[in-house]
Amino acid sequence: MGMAVVGTSLLGVTLVLLLTKDASSVLGFSFGASSLALFAKAGGGIFTKTADISADLVGKVELGLEEDDPRNPAVIADNVGDNVGDVAGMGADLFDSNVASMAAALVMATALGGLQSKNVAMVFAYAAIGLLSSIIGVATARIGKDGDPGKALNSSTYVTTAVFAVLTAVSTYIFGFEWRIWGATAVGLIVGTIIGITSDYFTNDARPPVRAVANASKSGPAFTVLSGFSYGLLSTLPSLIGIAVTALISYYICEPLGSGYGMFGISMSALGMLSIVGMIISNDAYGPIVDNARGLAEMGGFGEKVIAIADELDSAGNTVKAVTKGFSISAAGLTVISLLGAFMSEVNTAAEELGIQGIMNFDIMNPTVFFGLIVGVAIPAVFSAMLMLGVDKNAQRMVEEIHRQWDSIPGLKEGKDNAKPDYDKCIDIATTGSLKELIPAGLVAIASTILVGFIGGVSAIGGFLTGNITSGLLLALLMSNAGGLWDNSKKYVEAGNCGGKGSTAHKAAVVGDTVGDPFKDTAGPSINTQITVVSLVSSLLSSLFLLYSIF
Repeated sequence: MGMAVVGTSLLGVTLVLLLTKDASSVLGFSFGASSLALFAKAGGGIFTKTADISADLVGKVELGLEEDDPRNPAVIADNVGDNVGDVAGMGADLFDSNVASMAAALVMATALGGLQSKNVAMVFAYAAIGLLSSIIGVATARIGKDGDPGKALNSSTYVTTAVFAVLTAVSTYIFGFEWRIWGATAVGLIVGTIIGITSDYFTNDARPPVRAVANASKSGPAFTVLSGFSYGLLSTLPSLIGIAVTALISYYICEPLGSGYGMFGISMSALGMLSIVGMIISNDAYGPIVDNARGLAEMGGFGEKVIAIADELDSAGNTVKAVTKGFSISAAGLTVISLLGAFMSEVNTAAEELGIQGIMNFDIMNPTVFFGLIVGVAIPAVFSAMLMLGVDKNAQRMVEEIHRQWDSIPGLKEGKDNAKPDYDKCIDIATTGSLKELIPAGLVAIASTILVGFIGGVSAIGGFLTGNITSGLLLALLMSNAGGLWDNSKKYVEAGNCGGKGSTAHKAAVVGDTVGDPFKDTAGPSINTQITVVSLVSSLLSSLFLLYSIF
């Protein structure tokens, strides 16, 4: 799956550029990818968490059933949801991030030296090497009889990183690319790995934060939520510092090459961070695959031994998934900073054609920039709230349906052979609800961008994008890490710690996991897609905002 996503993104961008000979057309291609990713990630997230929350709350907490007990009407919808949200949604999200980082780099590379320049060749060479490195990395993932699956998955990520660094250095030497730009790419790659490791610290059940939240669960769900949320807030600092430092260093490494190269350096560091995206997606798809295998083992009555092995694989998948989420959110952060550069390039190109003044920077003391900034800060919060309320409303509908079936189907409680739950009804609730709830959230993001543009022009949009990026990154990292932390705290308790299954701590940990579900799998990962969408809408409509605005 990882190779398919990276291969198609590289192929798509190459074909669009070959056919149109225009880097701005790649922004259109990227907007298509982002629009679909927004709906796939947000819709998939609402679907999967509706089913997951309902199955957990009614099955585990109320009725005392196992995770994948076939008597639970929501259990099939939960397994379908893993594919919809974590495979299709995440694949679309990272396809979008990969295309957006290439699009931003290509727009700036063309503005600096035209389509035939070495800068454009460098973007494609590095992207292709990223795909090759991922293939080598996946091939090295090995696990012995008593090996640790989490270590095997993480080691293949580090192998991919090392191979990419070496091969890009070799290609830079052979083709005579600029070493400073390679330096910016390497900075993105290194910091991406560091951000992944810090995400692992806050979400791995072998580390203190997860164990502290599991211990807090002994005192009830309020302490689970409070401690988990606090660690989630703490976990944002290393990643945000990492993104800031990467942007700063890559800008100053490339700035001596000439005007515009600083922003190009940032876009290449985003490309560097996303270069191992094939490996990231492979690790990400691993999680839902083993999760579903565990479900099948339980529903098919394969016995405790098989379930225990599947559980161990599932736990490794959760930890690795937290690392990949931190990685992808951070890479999206750098990508949108480079999209801000692409927006400026588009505005200045249009301004030159129209014979009017372009923009060099966004002055925060300018009232239109400040207006855009404040509105931009609010949009990710509103967007997240709409998605999580969507999960909330939809899950309530499904909980009612589970209760109805449990009470009205004769022999279902006893598990009689002829008593089968109506799984399709739960799948239908998840599907129709997710489609209904995701459209308003997507429209709010796009409509607010257009409104700000026509009210305050390109200066207001500069502020809007800056506010959207900063608050969006904070919320995305907080939600992703807090959700992963609650999930693994629950798994840590279920493994027999802090009282084990059925204890007070277990019930509290399940509540924490339920709160964390829409955090980590609906709102958190959808925010970076929302940021990309508004950045691309801004770039594509930049000429209109330049010509028509109230202030």
